[in-house]
Amino acid sequence: MQHNALYYPSASRRMATFGKRGMVATSQPLAAQVGISILQQGGNAIDAAIATAAALTVVEPTSNGIGSDAFAIVWVNGKLHGLNASGPAPQAATIDALKALGHDTIPNHGMLPVTVPGAPAAWAALSERFGKLPFAQLLAPAIALAEEGFAVTPVIHQMWQEAFDTYSAYHEASFQPWFATFAPKGHAPRPGELWSSPDHAKSLHAIANTNAKAFYQGELAETIDAFSRENGGLLRKEDLAAYQPEWVDPISVRYKGHDIWEIPPNGSGMIVLQALGMLERLEACPGDTLETLHRRIEATKLAYMDGFKHITERADMAPTTEQMLDDNYLKTRAALIGEQAVDPVHGNPLQGGTVYLATADSDGNMVSFIQSNFKGFGSGMVVPGTGISLQNRGWSFSLDPEHANALAPGKRTYHTIIPGFITKDNQAVGPFGVMGGYMQPQGQLQVVTAMLEDHLNPQAALDMPRWKWTKGTTVEVEADFPNHLALALARRGHHIVKVADSISFGRGQIILRDPDSGVLQGGTEPRTDGAVLPL
Repeated sequence: MQHNALYYPSASRRMATFGKRGMVATSQPLAAQVGISILQQGGNAIDAAIATAAALTVVEPTSNGIGSDAFAIVWVNGKLHGLNASGPAPQAATIDALKALGHDTIPNHGMLPVTVPGAPAAWAALSERFGKLPFAQLLAPAIALAEEGFAVTPVIHQMWQEAFDTYSAYHEASFQPWFATFAPKGHAPRPGELWSSPDHAKSLHAIANTNAKAFYQGELAETIDAFSRENGGLLRKEDLAAYQPEWVDPISVRYKGHDIWEIPPNGSGMIVLQALGMLERLEACPGDTLETLHRRIEATKLAYMDGFKHITERADMAPTTEQMLDDNYLKTRAALIGEQAVDPVHGNPLQGGTVYLATADSDGNMVSFIQSNFKGFGSGMVVPGTGISLQNRGWSFSLDPEHANALAPGKRTYHTIIPGFITKDNQAVGPFGVMGGYMQPQGQLQVVTAMLEDHLNPQAALDMPRWKWTKGTTVEVEADFPNHLALALARRGHHIVKVADSISFGRGQIILRDPDSGVLQGGTEPRTDGAVLPL
């Protein structure tokens, strides 16, 4: 039987998923199955999150890998914990060094944008502090998937093909390991085609048997160092050996009687909080769909401009997180939202920006976890013999020494990946996230407002047609975005652009817990190959 796995002429609908003893929601069905299997083996939500994250490096290598960064928000024993596992720039990465190589901006691909990967350290740190099962047991399913192979799913194929086309423009020898690993048959794997990576499995074995130490101090660190030196990179084994993820206190704003939590800078969750904070300070306009939508877009724009201006490594920020979330400052920013769309500018707070998964277990533990290579497969650099694709997060740094996010040795850059979490009355409501580069804060705002203001269930909130602010007054909308709203927004001064392909509008997952019954309710992204599985 012949058919096209990417062609769907009819609208599809799925219901919200309910469960009692546990739940895993993520962007790839096999990874969700891995998480559920860990819960069935007696693991908790943290164990399930680690196992799912490791499996995603295999079954969704188009968005993340062993060489990724990661963030997590964990609810355990009635308390939220944050983990920042983004990696810093190498010690040799200076503005002068990049400019001496002829660069006015940091390249998108190659070894120069590679910073220290944090994902393996995140897995180990989460397991050590909160896990129940042995660390090696958690990575075993991912190792089996890498060894035995899996059938590539449709959206993964689409992103794989885009990466193949992108890297085909490079002819340097340093890109050849990517093709040897991810296109061994000379093309991106097609939907349903089997792909495996024994080298990836071998690296996961080493990480599993050493609680990730092999990646930062052992054989893998040595191999990464050698590859970096051979290909003009700045990353060294000393940078890897010095790395430790950071436990942080999440930050929040109140919105519609709920507390919305994010990881503090260098993560861009601040953008979500600022936008929601502005909306909370505007007078209600119930029933006015156009005004509500206009306000959400304008608040997002204003928050983004502040984020681009100020967010970087927390120690290097001029305004504090408290100043950026100050009540009076948010009121001042909210007051800029009028009848017409504006070309936004940043404010001055001193006066007053991937794969995502969510897990839950029967004991009330919940995890919001995200890890990313940044742009697709990342730098295009795959360390030979390891299956490790290295992220290109350093591309976000500025080479302007006056910019808040200026490159500096050991500094962590502005980060787009942001796990979210909702609580109410000091009790967990649940984890949520929307992956997709600079779409992430916008996607988070859209699902949070859809659930808490429009009263949509998690699946319906994820199904809603999305919009995406790109620059100035330009707003891209999905092809099924209501035309009457698009026209009405245009009359408000928005430049509306309809986009045929939905893949750039983010891919989210949500799990919520009923405070009385403990029943879990989940939704998964219709724009990807996702699954939400109950236990």
